[in-house]
This record gives sequence, C-alpha cells and structure tokens, in this order.
Amino acid sequence: MLANRQRCSFSCVYAEEHPLPNMPAMAAPTTNQGNILGGREFPQVTWYKDPGLRKLYFLLSTVILVSATNGFDGSMMNGLQTLSYWKNYFHPSNSELGLLNAIMSVGSIVAVPFSPFLSDWRGRKVAIMIGLFIMFVGVALQSAAQNLGMFIGARFLIGFGISFAHGAAPLLVTELAHMQHRAKITSIYNTTWYLGAIIAAWTTFGTLKIKSDWAWRTPSILQAGPACIMICFIWFVPESPRWLISADRHEEALAILAKYHANGNADDELVRHEFIEIKETIALEKEFNQQKISVLWSTKGNRHRMFICLCAGLFSQWSGNSLVSYYIALILTQVGITKEVDQNLINGCLQIWNMLVAGTMAFMVDRFGRRPLFLTSTGGMLVCFIAWTICSERRETTGNEAAGRAVVAMIYLYYTCYNLAWSGLLVGYTVEILPFQIRAKGLAVMFFFVNCALFFNNYVNPEAIDSIRWKYYIVYDCWLALELAVVYFFFIETRYTPLEEIAKYFDGDDARVGGEGATGHGKELLNALHDDGKLGDDKVTVEHVQKA
Repeated sequence: MLANRQRCSFSCVYAEEHPLPNMPAMAAPTTNQGNILGGREFPQVTWYKDPGLRKLYFLLSTVILVSATNGFDGSMMNGLQTLSYWKNYFHPSNSELGLLNAIMSVGSIVAVPFSPFLSDWRGRKVAIMIGLFIMFVGVALQSAAQNLGMFIGARFLIGFGISFAHGAAPLLVTELAHMQHRAKITSIYNTTWYLGAIIAAWTTFGTLKIKSDWAWRTPSILQAGPACIMICFIWFVPESPRWLISADRHEEALAILAKYHANGNADDELVRHEFIEIKETIALEKEFNQQKISVLWSTKGNRHRMFICLCAGLFSQWSGNSLVSYYIALILTQVGITKEVDQNLINGCLQIWNMLVAGTMAFMVDRFGRRPLFLTSTGGMLVCFIAWTICSERRETTGNEAAGRAVVAMIYLYYTCYNLAWSGLLVGYTVEILPFQIRAKGLAVMFFFVNCALFFNNYVNPEAIDSIRWKYYIVYDCWLALELAVVYFFFIETRYTPLEEIAKYFDGDDARVGGEGATGHGKELLNALHDDGKLGDDKVTVEHVQKA
C-alpha cells in the first residue's frame, strides 16, 4: 500500500513506467558527506566534474554578488571618511555621519514588509531584479549628489532596493544547489560581502591621489559594479524549483532539477527522490500550515526558529564588528594612527584577510558542524574583544604606542574569530532551518533585526566612541558573553541533513516532511492528501525535461 502511495505521490508518467527500486532504508548517514536523502545513500558528486553543476554554480556565483554590493557600501563609507575631499564637500558632524550610515538600514527596514511577499508571489528572480534596478537608481543619485540631503536620500534608495535582492538571493541559491553542496554554497553567499569590501577599500585607497570631488564620486559609481554583473546574468539563472512547485508549475521544477542535478536525465534516482520530497513537503505545508504571518510564531518549532533568526540578526551586528565596518577611521585615530594612507592600508588589508578566512570556513561548515563553529567563533570574539578593550585603555591612559599597535592586531584576531562562523553561517544557517512556507518571511525577520542593529550602531557608535571612547567597548564585552550562552543553549546542529528534513529537528514527529524522509505523523497526513486527491496528477514527460 505504501509503495502504491509513493508512486501516486510522484504522479508522473515516467515514474509509473519506472517505479522506484526497493532499497534498504538507512537510519543515519554513514559516510558523513551529506549524500543521504530520505534515509537512502546516493553516490558522491564532484561538482567540477559534472557539466550540469558546473553551469549551475557559475550562474549562482553571479547571484551571490548581492552580498558583495552590501560589503562594498560598508567599506566605501569607511573609506570616504578618510578622504578630505568628501569631508570638505559635505562637512558631516558625528550625528550626521551616523545618519549617513544608518539611513541605508532604514531603507532596508521599510522594504521588509514587502520583500518576502514579492519573493513568494512572483518568484525569487523577479524580486532580485526589482531590487537591482532600485539600487541602480540609488547609486546614480548618490554619485551625482550635490548636497548632504541628496546623498542621504540616495542611500535610502540603495537600502530599499538591496532589501529585495538580499531577501531573495539566498533563497534562490539554497533552493537550487545540489543537496551535497548546499551548505557550502549558501555559506559562501554572505562571505562575498568581503569581496565588495575589498574592491571598495582599495578603490578609495587609490582615489586618495585624485585632487577633486572624483576622489569620492568614483568609488560611489563603482558600487553599481556587482549589480551590473548580476543584471547581465540573472536572465540565465533558473528559477527555484521549490518556488515553481509551490506555484503548481511542477513540470518546470522537475525539468530544472533534472537538467542541473542530473544533466537532463529524467530517470535519475536522486532527482526523482528530490522531486517527491520537495513536492510532498510543500503540499503538506500548504494544506496543514497557516498561511498568515502568525504562522511564524504559531508553533513551538517556529518560535524556536524565529528566536534563532532574531538572535542571529542582532548578534551578527552587535558583536563589535560594526565598529570596524563603518568607523575604523575613528578607532584608529584614537589609538594614534592618524594618516589617511595608513588607515586605508589597514582597512584594505583587513578586508583581504577577512575574505580569505571567511571563504575558507565556508567550505568547512559540514566538516566541523554549525554548533562547534558558532561556539568557537563567539568564544574567540569575546576573548579578543576583552584584549582589544584593555589595549585601548592602556593606549589612552599611558600613551603607549605599542598598545595602539596591539589594538590593530586585536582587530585582525577578532575578525578571524568572527569569520569562523558568523560571516558565512549568518545566512547559510538561518535559511536552512526555515521550511519553505516561511523561508522568505523568516529570512526577512533575520534581516529586519540585522538592519535594526545596524541603524542603532550607525547612529550611536560614532557618538559613543567620541564621548566615552574605550569604555564603550565594555558594553560589547558583556554582550558577547550573553551571545555565547544563547548559542550554547539554543542553536541546533543541522550538519549533513537535506533541506526539507531539517524541519524534524525543530518539529519532531509533527514536521511536515514528504517523500521517504516523512515522519510517522507526516505519512498519515500524506495519506489523507492522497485519499482526497490533493496531490494532483501531473503529466511530466522525459521530453519536457530534455528540452529545458
């Protein structure tokens, strides 16, 4: 009876002609390589040896540049503060400097109520494209700014646009990637923040020699660079098969899975299992879960997820990193490093180091696991920030130049620890713990708290650093200790688990998971859907898959 129901759930012409073989179920992964789906082990796939995956990951490499645009902005604003032509043109006070940085977060916050609904309504690609076009308008106005008000308004638009793109791009990446590479690819997404930061840091370093307003207008124009690349390639990126299934476009979804995960082979066993699990999981979520916004907190599992999203958003920006991301010039000036060239050189080298560490650790998320990385990262940040605080106090109290140089060393060590987990897993972890029906909304919640934290930091940090100087760092020392406790007690390990099956860690037997990964309760619900004929009877042919 169960075998008949499985064939019905697949409900495709070729599936009926080629029923799934009887294979022994596996209780747990034995190879520890993320190649288990629904309790079954599949062969390892090397992406660079697979034509379909090579093409897919090339296309996704352009999508992840959304994060690079964000990184460019943070590093660019750091660099602009060291340029005399920018300071002389706008003459920003400390409070205005805070507003200049914070207004981008305000734009992102304003877009939060709209971005997840656009992503769920029209698809991931449409949301990304709309966000990119809005960003283009903002960059154009920012580059042509004639006064401070125009510069601020332009940055609001950039933040508004990036919220749409940033809220959809990680969804597209994680929902398209092969299950064996998903965690790595999704973790790489947020590390490209540093790619944009590197370009911006060294651009502003190079424009130091320009003796005109083009010293700051040039970096501003180049902020559109990553978006230009994405606009050129986004048309060729496939839509999320999970979104297509949710929109009852099952044929297109299966065609994409077959084309990129099996080089067009519609009979590939992994593709068939993926399709079953995705289709049935989404059907269960749509039928038995609430569709209102209240679904985010209506169950114990979802409340746990939202708490993690809230904490991840706040912790990613309230760990002290925002001090350096936007105000490294103020920090270095206080420890005696005042030359523009030296400040830009330190910032530029820091971004390169960050990219190396974060990029390397993105490939290690499955090897070490999420919890060990989060715990090591947060604990290391706490130790480094305490040392940073002590060195800053010694430099100010005694005038010891060595203590000032030690602050620079502590900044580098601190960021090494930060990049062990928080850079890549901020997006990679939060996206994977969210079921499809709340994935866009949950990610928007996380980014909402990221931007709230950024707004607070960007408005408060310059005033606090200027007023109470090193004493302000003690606040972060205490906060980091709290972060460590929260990570220890609430963050769940998800290593080597298929995307749909992660729900079982949060919801237990109530998890809405389809396919062979279904729980006992899930199978009962699936049986009810089959009996009511609510899983449909799609006519998907091999020819359709091969034409995709």
